[in-house]
Amino acid sequence: MEPKKRIEQLCDILNDANYRYYVLDNPAMHDFEYDRLLRELEDLEREYPELALPNSPTKRVGGEALSKFEKVTHSVPLMSLQDVFSLEELSDFLLKIKENYPETEFTVEPKIDGLSVALEYENGIFVRGATRGDGNVGEDVTENLKTIRSIPMTLSGAPDRLIVRGEVFMPKRSFEKLNARQEEEGKPLFANPRNAAAGSLRQLDPKIAAQRGLDILIFNVQHADGVTFQTHAESLDFLRTLQFKVITCDCFTSVDEIQQKVLWINDNRESLTCDIDGAVIKVNDLGLRERLGATAKFPRWAAAYKYPPEIKPTVVEDIVVQVGRTGVLTPKAVVKPVRLAGTTVTNATLHNQDFISQRDIRIGDTVLIRKAGEIIPEILEVDFSKRPADSVSYRLPCKCPVCGADTQKDEDGAFLRCTGAECPAQLSRNISHFVSRDAMDIEGLGSSIVDSLIEKGFIRSPADIYYLSLEQMGSLWQKGDVAAKKLLVAIDESKSRDVSRLIYALGIRQVGAKTGKVLATQFGSLDALMQATVEELKEVPDVGEITAISIYEWFRQEQSQSMIEKLRIAGVNFESTRVLTDTRFAGMTFVLTGALTKFTREEATEKIELFGGKASGSVSRKTTYVVVGENAGSKERKARELGIPILSEDEFLEMLN
Repeated sequence: MEPKKRIEQLCDILNDANYRYYVLDNPAMHDFEYDRLLRELEDLEREYPELALPNSPTKRVGGEALSKFEKVTHSVPLMSLQDVFSLEELSDFLLKIKENYPETEFTVEPKIDGLSVALEYENGIFVRGATRGDGNVGEDVTENLKTIRSIPMTLSGAPDRLIVRGEVFMPKRSFEKLNARQEEEGKPLFANPRNAAAGSLRQLDPKIAAQRGLDILIFNVQHADGVTFQTHAESLDFLRTLQFKVITCDCFTSVDEIQQKVLWINDNRESLTCDIDGAVIKVNDLGLRERLGATAKFPRWAAAYKYPPEIKPTVVEDIVVQVGRTGVLTPKAVVKPVRLAGTTVTNATLHNQDFISQRDIRIGDTVLIRKAGEIIPEILEVDFSKRPADSVSYRLPCKCPVCGADTQKDEDGAFLRCTGAECPAQLSRNISHFVSRDAMDIEGLGSSIVDSLIEKGFIRSPADIYYLSLEQMGSLWQKGDVAAKKLLVAIDESKSRDVSRLIYALGIRQVGAKTGKVLATQFGSLDALMQATVEELKEVPDVGEITAISIYEWFRQEQSQSMIEKLRIAGVNFESTRVLTDTRFAGMTFVLTGALTKFTREEATEKIELFGGKASGSVSRKTTYVVVGENAGSKERKARELGIPILSEDEFLEMLN
């Protein structure tokens, strides 16, 4: 089949699979088959870029990062709704309309707790998406919205110009995965799905948004050329025919039925895939909406019933401490079981020592608990009148509860971390870091293999990878001898890496790949670095007091010394090849920009540092030279504005030679 037809065919197949999976929740294709066809499409588009279609599913992975979001003026304002907080207030709102229009029908739908956006289509093609902003002016987040697979890129049978409004949200499952990844990477957790969705949609790099698993529900037609509707429900049916993922709504005329539906939505919110914070009640007849009009702030034909947060008392029966993959000690309150927002809660997060101390939470206390963002149970306050007489203040342990190593406060003092180099709780992450590209660079030893080796009990320390046997490695695959031998060769080759990589691989707090190179150059060997005092470490460029103390204390931990001895016996290189013999670039800062053709950016950085210079990612008045390749862009412009010398690749090579 000719490329053009095959590309069109693949787009149709994959877009239909996306619609069935993300909109209808009825997958029609196995993930493996989808990935295979998507890869075929990517290969064809790479070979024939001029044939790529605007609705290609390959465009959903995220485009180039933006420097800022452009402002968008909404042609139809995105109004907010008046809130009601009780059934009495809801009844007043409904009866006020029914006084003059007694047969009025209302729609009731869940109020998704997310971020409101407008999607614009011209001739059936998605051209722009913007946040609500203040209702009149929002921000252009088109590239991030393209990463949401339930948003159709093209529409069949749509009006020439169509604007719809929807709510972007993060499904509960995506939220849990995101927070698990945040915890694994040692980053702060998101408080609730709404904050996570808002933060994801406003990422300047669409590739980050693409990883967050966002979704959308469309709930209104803002504008549709040449199409008229009698009712809101009819307009939603029209949107479904265009294959939008549309909010579910029911129609009622009785005030009592509406109130019962609002309560039913609240009682069944746990069954929803997304978080909600209320129900929206609207006049169904669009003509009546026009007659009712709006105030300066709200339409008179709609209201949002806000569910009150459910707060209940319970008792803290214990406080347990978990150690995450990054070594962070996280306290958790074990509470007497209590029913909240449709589920039974048996524990609540306590975040860190500051959180516990500020609220003075103790074992045995009666506390008020709620679900933050309807997801994560948290303690609001202590009922001090019910505190047991023998209660004592709680402090996080100064020793890791898993391995017994010392704990250390983070730079900002918010968290405690285990400093154990061989702590079982951190083992998977520590080994994955140890073998990573900038560390010991052991190709093929990915996280899944690492986890399998740990599970089988073959490794209990990063150093143990150098003691793996062919029989142990081969047990990971059914016919694993070839793969196992190849991996063992890669492990053996890593022993000869420069000690700068080993220093970084050890996972010492505050010591990145760049600092590892500086330390290797300064001390010449791991043994010399191990003997350095805090004062000597502070004299090293780019090493401050906090980093110096972190390095000094790490080498004095029993687990660290055990691991280093295993590495020494295994024959891992402890010496540096980075000793400065030529300091021609000492005191100079280089910035590399554009597409370099004569060397990679890593190779150029290596040369600069080898001669005592420094490579930076941004241009400032402290920059000595800017080395430019093809399509250099803004960094070259800034260098010219600041009068900083600009070097071509050939000129840079002359300096090296």
